[in-house]
Amino acid sequence: QVQLVESGGGSVRAGDSLTLSCTASGGLLEFYSIGWFRQAPGKEREFVAALSYDGSLTNYSTSMEGRFTVSRDNAKNTGYLQMNDLKSTDTAVYSCAARSNIYISDEAEWYNLWGQGTQVTVSS
Repeated sequence: QVQLVESGGGSVRAGDSLTLSCTASGGLLEFYSIGWFRQAPGKEREFVAALSYDGSLTNYSTSMEGRFTVSRDNAKNTGYLQMNDLKSTDTAVYSCAARSNIYISDEAEWYNLWGQGTQVTVSS
C-alpha cells in the first residue's frame, strides 16, 4: 500500500517562498496522479493544484495560478508544490493526495491516497 508523507511546511513571511514535498513509500509514485489541497482553520478543504502521473497534465486553482507550481521527480518518488509570493491567506494545512490514474481532478473525493498534511503559516 502506497503511503504519502508531506514535508517542507513552516512559518514564513509574506512574499517568501516555500517548496512542499510529497514522498511516497511502499510503491512507485510514477503510476499516480497527484493533487494538492489545503485547509485553513474554519474553512473547507480547497483544491490547489494537480499533476498527472507523467507530468503532461496540470491544473491549478485560479487563485493560485502563477504563484504556485506543481512538479514531480519520479526517480525520487516525490511530488513538489513550489509556492512563491506567499500571502497570509495562504496559511493552511497543505495535503497531497494521489490516485493511480492517467487523468487528474480538482475533486478531493477522486483521490484515494492522502498524506497527513503539513502546516504552512504566512505572517504579514
